Amino acid sequence: MKHRTALLTAALLAAGAALATTGSARAAQCPSGHFCAWTDANYGGQRANWSGDDHDWEPGIQDLDSSWANHGISGPGIKDHVQVYENPGLIGLGTVCLAPGQEIAHDGWGNDSGDSHTWTMSC
Repeated sequence: MKHRTALLTAALLAAGAALATTGSARAAQCPSGHFCAWTDANYGGQRANWSGDDHDWEPGIQDLDSSWANHGISGPGIKDHVQVYENPGLIGLGTVCLAPGQEIAHDGWGNDSGDSHTWTMSC
């Protein structure tokens, strides 16, 4: 019985590691210099990506964002953080804010809430 439990535990851990790897691999597909948002958690579904600000997201991602990655370029004086807002025009509450290189597989507060974003100096 202990052997069966150990095998089951090992199988579940391996499956979890495979799923985690898949999510990370998809996030890495965000192009360098871009901010990306996906319609599903864990970097699944449709992806939108931007190299600059967008004050009014397209209907395919607007209020459908569930995971995010900031693969922007960093350096002195460069706006390298990304702030997402709940309304077009950078209005309302910020839903998520990403530091350079940060990836968020899912966030309950920000889920399906983004309508616009801007590159900024900090979160």
